[in-house]
Amino acid sequence: MILRVGLTGGIASGKSSVGKMLARLGATVIDADRVVADLYRQGEPGYRAIVRRYGREVLRPDGEIDRPKLSAVALETKESAAELNALIHPLVIAEEARMIEAIERESNGDRIVIVEATLLLESGGKQRYDRIVVVDVDPETQLARAEARGLDRAEAARRMARQMSRTERLRQADYVIDNSGSLEETESETRAVLANLEHDLHKLESRRS
Repeated sequence: MILRVGLTGGIASGKSSVGKMLARLGATVIDADRVVADLYRQGEPGYRAIVRRYGREVLRPDGEIDRPKLSAVALETKESAAELNALIHPLVIAEEARMIEAIERESNGDRIVIVEATLLLESGGKQRYDRIVVVDVDPETQLARAEARGLDRAEAARRMARQMSRTERLRQADYVIDNSGSLEETESETRAVLANLEHDLHKLESRRS
């Protein structure tokens, strides 16, 4: 049996670091950004959709999609960001579902499969997963960490404004990992959440048997 878990959080919340922790602890983790990168390769459905909509102006000289250039064009406003998401999210969701189904077919026992994605809740993830885990930090910490990664503060603020509000994200969470403290504290919380997910998996299995 598979427990489908969505892992999300705002920009610079540290969800990728938490995803890596969960993978080290034994969960199967699917990185949505990597799925997008695969779909953006030449000949793939995402690539064809992007070129049809935005033209070859968003391509690098080698013909691959220039993601920074695409972001500058497609994420300029809330409306343009929504248009890009409507174009790509169905392809990403379908590929993630295919990957989870393959894991379920090949699995010999119970598994926790976690999909890590920034806009997971915005794209209807609450209905697609058994549990939602949110990695949370306060907005000022988000901005500071985004700046530390080289992102302009104003641009980071704009991206935060285009995402679901912190209040709504937390409201939809089954579990929350506070990533505002030390690495050790985050790992301790991550271990506790994984233990809860394992308990949930066993409860679901008991109900179905």
